[in-house]
Amino acid sequence: YQIIPNTQEAIIDENVWLRVQELRKNKRRPTKTNRKSLFSGLVFCADCKSKLHFCAAKSLKRNQEFFRCANYKDGRGSCTIHFIRDVVLGMIVKEAVAGLADFVRCYESVFLYMQKQKYGEFQKKRQQELKLSIENSRKRISDLDKLFSRIYEDNVIGKLSDERYARMAAEYESEQKELLEKVREEEKQLSEMEQKSVDMRLLLQGLREFTDMNELTPTIVNKLIRRIEVHNPEKKHARKSVKVDIYFTAVGLVSLPDEQEIRRIMEQIRSTSQLPKQLTA
Repeated sequence: YQIIPNTQEAIIDENVWLRVQELRKNKRRPTKTNRKSLFSGLVFCADCKSKLHFCAAKSLKRNQEFFRCANYKDGRGSCTIHFIRDVVLGMIVKEAVAGLADFVRCYESVFLYMQKQKYGEFQKKRQQELKLSIENSRKRISDLDKLFSRIYEDNVIGKLSDERYARMAAEYESEQKELLEKVREEEKQLSEMEQKSVDMRLLLQGLREFTDMNELTPTIVNKLIRRIEVHNPEKKHARKSVKVDIYFTAVGLVSLPDEQEIRRIMEQIRSTSQLPKQLTA
């Protein structure tokens, strides 16, 4: 049988469905106590890029539960511990989310303009290039099918020798295989780019929900955060500190502008009349 996509109206948008599947891949490793962290499945080692395991033994109180690198293996593994307590990670993430939520609440147009400047023009041009390349590749694949049929008929009626037919057929098949792989890769890139608009809506929706509740929930965390990377603790002034990188949905690492930069961006928006279209959740 043959599967023909997009012949019926979808119940949910394809990009939303893809985002849900991505979230489902973040499987939470169960603990013996069945206690879970809000961030299980999202926390990674900044050095070896492995997941950080959530440790919640019966002997540990809630404020003692922690994450550590999967490759640490009690000092016998290939990486250092990258230890961080769950409550500390929660405070760091909540502070970062609160800062971004406050900024977007006050300066949503500035935030969207920043993202447009960062990704907009390049992404638009790249999308056009990908669509044209995919269209041309599909046309060539179709042409190769016709050429293959033609040389097959020529071989059957004796117009083309078996040796030449075999050589030409192998060349056409090799080219078609390369084109099919190219189309698959470019369609994947195109889908990831189109996903950004869906992800931005999820991000803005999650930030609004956090502003209303002032609390992190599993739903809000999955809407807002794509990945958290924990660096190895460092000792500064007799105290240990740990750097945490939070990759937000759609925008990755975020660096919020100061007041002077905000004024400069707002002046750019006014002078160029490029106020970004508001994205509704």
